[in-house]
Amino acid sequence: MAAVQQLQGVGSASAALLEKLNIFTTDDLLFHLPRDYEDRSTIIPMNQLEVGRSYLLEGTVKSVDFPPGKRKSMAILLDDELGKVTLRFYHLYKALTDRGKVGNRLRVFGEVRVGARGLEMYHPEIQLITEHTPLPQTQLTAIYPATDGLTQTKLREYVKHALKQHSDDLPELLPQKFTNGYALKQALHYIHEPPLDANMLQLSQGSHPAQQRLIFEELVAHQVSLLTRRAYIQQIAAPSFTNSKTFAKQLLTALPFKMTAAQKRVSKEISDDLKQHKPMLRLVQGDVGAGKTLVAALAACHALEEGWQVALMAPTEILAEQHYLNFKRWFEPLGLNVAWLSGKQKGKARALAEQQIQQGSAQLVIGTHALFQDSVAFHKLGLVIIDEQHRFGVDQRLALRNKGAQQTTPHQLVMTATPIPRTLAMSAYGDLDTSVIDELPPGRTPIQTVTIPLDRREEVLQRIASNCAEGKQAYWVCTLVEQSETLDAQAAEATYAEIKHRFPTLNIGLVHGKMKADDKQAVMQQFKNNELQLLIATTVIEVGVDVPNASIMVIENAERLGLSQLHQLRGRVGRGAKASFCALLYKNPLSQNGQERLRIMRETNDGFIIAEKDLEIRGPGELLGTKQTGDMGFRVAKLERDDHLLNQAHYVAQQILKDYPVQANALLKRWLPEAPRYAYV
Repeated sequence: MAAVQQLQGVGSASAALLEKLNIFTTDDLLFHLPRDYEDRSTIIPMNQLEVGRSYLLEGTVKSVDFPPGKRKSMAILLDDELGKVTLRFYHLYKALTDRGKVGNRLRVFGEVRVGARGLEMYHPEIQLITEHTPLPQTQLTAIYPATDGLTQTKLREYVKHALKQHSDDLPELLPQKFTNGYALKQALHYIHEPPLDANMLQLSQGSHPAQQRLIFEELVAHQVSLLTRRAYIQQIAAPSFTNSKTFAKQLLTALPFKMTAAQKRVSKEISDDLKQHKPMLRLVQGDVGAGKTLVAALAACHALEEGWQVALMAPTEILAEQHYLNFKRWFEPLGLNVAWLSGKQKGKARALAEQQIQQGSAQLVIGTHALFQDSVAFHKLGLVIIDEQHRFGVDQRLALRNKGAQQTTPHQLVMTATPIPRTLAMSAYGDLDTSVIDELPPGRTPIQTVTIPLDRREEVLQRIASNCAEGKQAYWVCTLVEQSETLDAQAAEATYAEIKHRFPTLNIGLVHGKMKADDKQAVMQQFKNNELQLLIATTVIEVGVDVPNASIMVIENAERLGLSQLHQLRGRVGRGAKASFCALLYKNPLSQNGQERLRIMRETNDGFIIAEKDLEIRGPGELLGTKQTGDMGFRVAKLERDDHLLNQAHYVAQQILKDYPVQANALLKRWLPEAPRYAYV
């Protein structure tokens, strides 16, 4: 591996441009793979051109001029005696003006359009023909992800030098039986310079065996990273907990309902983990309303009964508050002290909370990301419960590991109400064992979902008002394109003022992210007590809010939200025995993706089907959130396309870690140079 400056033609300016593409070494350049290919092997006569297609042309410059207009431009008329094309350039540079002189012979490549002078090419690639100019290429031409100032021609030239001088230096890191018939060097040569008879469809889909060879290696590297992280966390022993006999029994006896079979199964998987002396690392998935919180509470009972502390971390104040109220209601009758810690706590309240946590008088601690700040020290932390893991980065989750009592690691239970497709679970949470609560409590009624254009908003308003007047409760959720609490709050406030003015007899509440925690909680409590009939809210109510009597959900501008978020919001209703409805108001015209999302919402209430579709439509980055996918950083693999390779990649990663530890480390350096930062937090 050498610095890119060692390649012919790469000076400091080019190296700075390559850095923008995260290319620092010759290896980085070799693994900077084409995003597309073009056939530039044949010069096409100019009388055979079709608009909208790209061609390789050759001809003589007949005229050059600078047409008048708002933007300075240069027009070159190119003629091959069978036809003419005008080449138009808006960015002028010396090499262009030198080449574009009357009488010069040029070879150009670009897309043909119709312009003011007939057939035109805008900013084609341009080459001056001399006696030394080689014939057109005998392989497909690669098109790379690029950056301003770095042309495709230059990138191809640098890759060519790297292939010639450095591809022999790349070690094979996969056992031969897993290389898909391609040596690494052979695969890279094929991908960068495929022959003219290469299968273009396979290459464009990323399914060619040479591409799959690299994709598989990258997936193996990611699995090595996850397994390394898991092994490292499990190096330090965890406390062993036997099943709670007192707290769990008292908690279940006090509940007005029975656990589902799925809750019992997952609770047993957790209690089996907690009996071990190695830390539990378990992800619990469950659709909206499946009862994950009760499963977490039972897990807490096992630790609390043996005198250990439990921490529960949630991503937002409103969700953390909801957990705090639930756990306080469940655990204070058992004689346990439930403490609250958030970033907004200041002064004496903060100091008191931290003191109780450090002394151990706070047995169960609920809060936001404030829990893993340096100033927070636990007396005897045995179990960490993390809700909505995808809102946190992996490093944040691992930071809580360091809060354990001396020479122990706390057990980790991670929960999510966003069902995660198997593909993502294996890739983002491959260091965790997975449990699924795949059954809803009895008595839940399916939610009927309708989609309504915004120009019928008035009808929806009238219908909601009459339903509320009959004693039903409803949510009205406002969304905005901008990710801004301030703007979202303004939208909600404007809607609140409008509906309050229109229907003065209705009791209406307002909740948004800019409100103080106490004010939000007070409004939510009023809504829960049925003192409010309609709650105007932003997407802060997406998770954690449980009002069984609410049976109507209206989401305004629903086309602006992803499937998982729509599903979470819809899950705020349908939590009781009443028939429940969700109205998705959308603004026309809808994009194809927008139409598809709303269709899926109409057709299914199954969170796992919705999650799979969301993965197809949006990809893993948006689905998991930037914090989580920042840890994944795939360069050639695409989870939604390459999921068929995951099981084998997981198996090979296990074998490599066991039998070839040196290669395992080299894989991490090649594909995830940042991985040790997570593996050894």
